[in-house]
Amino acid sequence: MENYLIPGFRFYPTEEELISFYLQHKLEDDGDDDLKQAMDQIIPILDIYNFNPWDLPRNLQVIMKGF
Repeated sequence: MENYLIPGFRFYPTEEELISFYLQHKLEDDGDDDLKQAMDQIIPILDIYNFNPWDLPRNLQVIMKGF
C-alpha cells in the first residue's frame, strides 16, 4: 500500500532539512548504486574552478536539464 497524506496535510520541509537529508545520503557510501545515481542527479558534482563565474548558471542548466 502506498503512503498517502491525509487531505489538508502538506509537506513543507525547511531548506535546512532538505539540504541535510540530501547531503547526508550523497556523502554516505551505503553501496546502493541506484540511490547514489539519484543523488548525483539531484545534487550534481561540478568542479567550479574549471569555469568562469558567469558560465556556472549555463553549465548547471545543462546538468539539471532533466528536472
